[in-house]
Amino acid sequence: MRVLTGAAVRTGSAVGAAALVLAGLSWTAHAAPAGETAPRPVPAYRAAQDAKQIEGTPSTADAPRLEPGGVYADEIAPGERVYRLVLEKDRSNVYVSAVVRPPAGAEVSYTDGIEVEVMTTAGRPCPGGTGRTSLGSDPVPVSAVGVRWGAEDADCAPAGVYYVKVTRIAAKGADQRPWPLELMVQREPGRAAGGPTTAPGSLPSGAPALPGSEAVGRTGGTGFNDARALGAGVWRDELRPGQTLYYRVPLDWGRRLGIGAELAAAKMTRPYGSASDGLSVSLYNPYRGLVADDDAPYDGKQAAVTLKETPPVAYENRFASDRDVRAVGIAGWYYIAVTMGGKAAEFTEDAVPVPLTLRTEIGGAPAKAPAYTEGLAAGGFGVGAQDLAAAEEGLTAPEAAAAIGEHALMRVVAGAGFGTGALLLVVLGGWILLARRGRGATAG
Repeated sequence: MRVLTGAAVRTGSAVGAAALVLAGLSWTAHAAPAGETAPRPVPAYRAAQDAKQIEGTPSTADAPRLEPGGVYADEIAPGERVYRLVLEKDRSNVYVSAVVRPPAGAEVSYTDGIEVEVMTTAGRPCPGGTGRTSLGSDPVPVSAVGVRWGAEDADCAPAGVYYVKVTRIAAKGADQRPWPLELMVQREPGRAAGGPTTAPGSLPSGAPALPGSEAVGRTGGTGFNDARALGAGVWRDELRPGQTLYYRVPLDWGRRLGIGAELAAAKMTRPYGSASDGLSVSLYNPYRGLVADDDAPYDGKQAAVTLKETPPVAYENRFASDRDVRAVGIAGWYYIAVTMGGKAAEFTEDAVPVPLTLRTEIGGAPAKAPAYTEGLAAGGFGVGAQDLAAAEEGLTAPEAAAAIGEHALMRVVAGAGFGTGALLLVVLGGWILLARRGRGATAG
């Protein structure tokens, strides 16, 4: 999405600036052709556009620096990569997520995985700060998170230098090539005095009551960076063997999330077949930590997965012993990843996508946000009016940011003398085009 600067608007005519804005919006809305049926590769993970290229070191010596709020791109072979983390404020929680992306066709297994560890300069891991995730049978992106619990861990609370160690675990005979790695560092401010320090009492659990309304088309993204926004409802998309689609749901304090996914009948290439993990569903929290996951076999006819409803989002959840509860400790965007197992290609027509139905239910009563010493939004947390609007319109994060940029640009254009009526048409046109892209029929 092209956005003009204030200087460009001032030096050109207001009408010309508006035309360029409309041209940029139109190009974005029609960039992906619809109705394709010819065989094509499964779309690759879309890396963060602003990621800074970096190269981790085998040891702490000369390890490159990571900054809170930064996104970084590297690659990792089996073994370790080390980075330096300088924290200027104490008692804040810092989350370092690592997303590893195996190439298509890579041999992987459940013994392969990624581990992230935050440690002191003495080499001692921060208690409870190591995260590890296994790959499974398909070469799809996975995320693991290392945490510096500054607000809850006195040993790692002081400001200063820490190290982040990312380890790629690979079984003997596994793919040895370097894989792309995306790192993101998020900072949660410290709590104001008097916050909770113990886990909550009894929590609701069990299968959610999922909606049964008519499905609305929403095309999922390739990863965390272009995940399609959803609210509560029923959504329709398409999947191919080996493909993972990503969606995001804003979940505020006190709210809980129920998820169900259904994979319909496929076009078979032989009478029988089965993929043991033909449909997989994973839920990630705002710092890309795994909350819950489950899978079901698929025989080309029908499969369904329903995740247990999350507990209400609450700060005190992080003190729980149950991982599914502990991971739902902060408000923000929660991510849903749905994968169709690659083995399904052995008995289904790969060129013909399979209909996917995704059901999401948002329950629970809104709760008062905890008292922080600083705002949450700077760290990528919390839920605001713009997040709820993005979910309503089905916008990805880049589309939502572009839409906000268009509004800012239109204010500049209005200041240059552009008519109010035409200004509103341009703004509304931009939102409509972006909304159509989010709601339109799936184009893969």
